[in-house]
Amino acid sequence: MAKEKEPITDQEALDFHFQGKPGKLEISPTKPLMTQRDLSLAYSPGVAVPCIEIHKDPTKAYDYTAKGNFVAVISNGTAVLGLGNLGALASKPVMEGKSVLFKRFADIDGIDIEVNTADVDEFVNCVKYLGPSWGGINLEDIAAPECFIIEQRLREIMDIPVFHDDQHGTAIICAAGLINAAHLTGRKFSDMKIVVNGAGSAGIACLELIKKMGVKDSNAYLCDKSGIIYQGRNDKTMNQWKSAHAIKTDKRTLLDAMTGADVFLGLSVKGAVTKEMVKAMAKNPIIFTMANPDPEIRPEEVMEVRKDAIIATGRSDYPNQVNNVMGFPYIFRGALDVRASEINDEMKIAAAEALAELAREEVPEEVSAAYSGRHMEFGSEYIIPTPFDPRLITTIPIAVAEAAMATKVARKPIKNISAYRMELAARRDPTAGSMNMIFGKLRNNPQRVIFSEGEDERVIRAAVQWRDHGYGKPILVGRVDKIKETMRRMRIKDGNDIEIANASLVKDLEPYIDHAYSRLQRKGFLRRDCARVVKNDRNIFSATMLALGLGDALITGVTRNYNVCMQDIRRIIPDKHNQLVFGVTIMIAQGKTVFISDTTVHELPTAEELTKIAVMTADKAQQMGHDPRVAFLSFSTFGNPMREKAQRVRDAITLMDGMNVTFEYDGEMSADVALNKDMMALYPFCRLSAPANVLIMPALHSAHISSKMLQELGDGVTIGPIIIGLDKPAQIAQMNSTVSDIINLAAIAAIDAIEAKEKKSGDSKQAKKKTVR
Repeated sequence: MAKEKEPITDQEALDFHFQGKPGKLEISPTKPLMTQRDLSLAYSPGVAVPCIEIHKDPTKAYDYTAKGNFVAVISNGTAVLGLGNLGALASKPVMEGKSVLFKRFADIDGIDIEVNTADVDEFVNCVKYLGPSWGGINLEDIAAPECFIIEQRLREIMDIPVFHDDQHGTAIICAAGLINAAHLTGRKFSDMKIVVNGAGSAGIACLELIKKMGVKDSNAYLCDKSGIIYQGRNDKTMNQWKSAHAIKTDKRTLLDAMTGADVFLGLSVKGAVTKEMVKAMAKNPIIFTMANPDPEIRPEEVMEVRKDAIIATGRSDYPNQVNNVMGFPYIFRGALDVRASEINDEMKIAAAEALAELAREEVPEEVSAAYSGRHMEFGSEYIIPTPFDPRLITTIPIAVAEAAMATKVARKPIKNISAYRMELAARRDPTAGSMNMIFGKLRNNPQRVIFSEGEDERVIRAAVQWRDHGYGKPILVGRVDKIKETMRRMRIKDGNDIEIANASLVKDLEPYIDHAYSRLQRKGFLRRDCARVVKNDRNIFSATMLALGLGDALITGVTRNYNVCMQDIRRIIPDKHNQLVFGVTIMIAQGKTVFISDTTVHELPTAEELTKIAVMTADKAQQMGHDPRVAFLSFSTFGNPMREKAQRVRDAITLMDGMNVTFEYDGEMSADVALNKDMMALYPFCRLSAPANVLIMPALHSAHISSKMLQELGDGVTIGPIIIGLDKPAQIAQMNSTVSDIINLAAIAAIDAIEAKEKKSGDSKQAKKKTVR
């Protein structure tokens, strides 16, 4: 079991915290503060109104303040990481880091609070009186046994979740790993003999949780540095929390406890476990050495004497990391979203079980990419998901929220879990909000999508997910033996039911060749040339399949240049009647979605072409659930300066004025006027009611450059370019596309197929009505 990466240096860590703005946090406003009116609404006098409403009804604080998405990360620094009592101020980097993790993984706003006292009463009073500020409290790095007292007292007097992550976060992730390790070794919790070494906050919390999940008191040994916690032990290190888990036994040492044990859970110190102890354990031992930064015994040492062991550690450079970041952000997310009054044992167990179940599912490509391409599959080296698994946000909070509702601690129950899942996905992935409506429609009306580059691993994974998510039937184009071999290498076990297509599998290619010849005979192609490209070019073959109705939509581009793919497709698929083919790039950032056209085809569109691009882009925006506000961009704004180069754009507005469109539009204007409401306010005659969300660019070079710059420099994501105007739904992915990118574009192509069928069906019904009349 080799390490996966080199550790960071001390200087790298210091530089990371020092460079730019010191630390890791800043506060950003969620409301505009650009004008005197904004200031009057945000502060005096406008702020008085919500104050009065909250005074009348305290629950309104969740409506008018950030309370419902705010968690305090609170410490006194008496047990900072594995470094001991460093004090409140020295704990601040850790608490800032914790707050960053809340935001990064669950979109929760965290604020660090360092309380400079080791006195329990003083600490409790401080937190108690500050409590109305937050929706929940995450206690952190507080020494035992004081941490037990503090958490218990705060839970009793406060009506919001209070959660000591060093205890319960570790216990939940540990329990998830233990569920799967027991599954792999054929064990039941009720039968396992377990040794927990480390009688501090994390060790006791782990033991308490797994006992609630079925481990028997008589099978559980809690040990500290003096040995086993046994009944009758009364030395000065004992306390009520240790005594609660004292076992009746003649055994005294850690070696005694580990002899014949099924499970070892280490939450103690480096070097606490020897090879002799490991050798003494039962067959297929489960060994979680979670001491940080160095485990009780290194995995390499365990494997030297017990190759049958399943091992987990607290470190990121070994497989099976017991990492709290897979717990606390999502547990609080679920608790906050139902306004839970506490985080109870049922919610913790639900989180552990959901984590364990997630590890048994196929691992997304994005996760492997985040870990240097390491293959991950449920087994002895993958019993716990990884922190960068995008499915955590849509799995753990739901399990926690449902448990909160079932145990009657949820004050705002969730009525529609499916809608909640979509909301969670949008928090983690900005594209999810824009795509949820499309995916929902696909589940109700699945489509056949032709994946032209079916031998590529990303494409195969996308096809599997397309099928598994219920979006429709994938068709992989490529060589059968190559695709099957790649599936075996990727360990895809259920790929046999995915259709594979290529020219050699078609009994009669004549219809394919006939169609290609009908399209290309006046473009320099002989019939034999058409036969050759249909047989040998996957894009031509795939596009012909689409043209003949053997699939509903097509996706390509992962292994070939975008322009080459566009040329191949347009050879076979004609443009829609009286429409243009062009590209739309969708930018999603800071909660806003903007459609930019044309980013792929027309080098210098005429005024007439600009109007067509505007109308068709607005239609696409409406299809994706947006009310289009179209801005025709230029370097000038409403004639200032009056230059000839902007005349095409002004002419386009004149043409639009003569059309019967139902969306807002205006121009010509510069990008800052289009996107900034205060700049737009300088032009009171502007027809747009709010900043534009559809930008019609004056030329291809400006569209392409600006979209690529935003993609590289902006704090957001992109979808596309999306092709609009083809007679059949086809999309081209970028060569660096992820699996998610491929699926998004396939979905956009498929939704076009659905709407084309609906339109055809509507036209057919209308024609029948006319015939009857």
